[in-house]
Amino acid sequence: MAQQPPWPVPLFAPTSNLSQLFRYDVVRQIAPAGTSTWNYGFAKGLNLTPWYNTEVDVTVPPYIEHNSTAHDGFGDFSTLVKYRFAAGNLEHGDYSVAGSLTVAFPTGSYKNGARHTTLGPTVHAGKGYKNFDVITSLGATLPTADTDSIGRMLAWNVVGQYRIHKRFWPEIENNATFFHGGPNDGRVQNFVSPGLVVSPLKLSSDPKSRLGLILGIGEQIATTHFHVYNHALIFDARFVF
Repeated sequence: MAQQPPWPVPLFAPTSNLSQLFRYDVVRQIAPAGTSTWNYGFAKGLNLTPWYNTEVDVTVPPYIEHNSTAHDGFGDFSTLVKYRFAAGNLEHGDYSVAGSLTVAFPTGSYKNGARHTTLGPTVHAGKGYKNFDVITSLGATLPTADTDSIGRMLAWNVVGQYRIHKRFWPEIENNATFFHGGPNDGRVQNFVSPGLVVSPLKLSSDPKSRLGLILGIGEQIATTHFHVYNHALIFDARFVF
């Protein structure tokens, strides 16, 4: 971990760094009709770095509460493998480059997940300059069956973060999704997402200990005519070990 920049993981977008932590998010989405959906977990969970330059994530299936006629239930289980190709800490370039593959399994109840297994290849890159950094990622969501009816999605994220007084990281994200095939063919959904991450809050007096707590809050705001929800408020907590 000492070989990479000290940037925290963004609230909505993925990162080009490796991480070892347990993460739990609570997200409230407001749909165009005015109904709210609560997502407890938000497909986050355990991130481990068992080998050099490699991260393995195991998510906790989120619980989705619709507050409408739709059935509440658990979402899909997924796992991720990330490999960091190159990185440099603050003294050695302040950058990182990585690639990852997510596999999501259709384990959701009451249609609270995908119909089929999906694959999510993604490339990540980030560059910092003093207290400022920019992280970007480009990835796809590819169903393994019924592609014509489900469609594919391409996600492009760009995040700018600025460190204030070592622990406060205000950020602004742009989260864009491009739909190819399926019911939303040709449409684009874009959110601008301001947020604040407080990182890290040390839990041990030992200077060599990594134990800490990271907290964050932010909001996605739709900026395109087409959007599945108007905005989403996120509450984020991470235990670092």
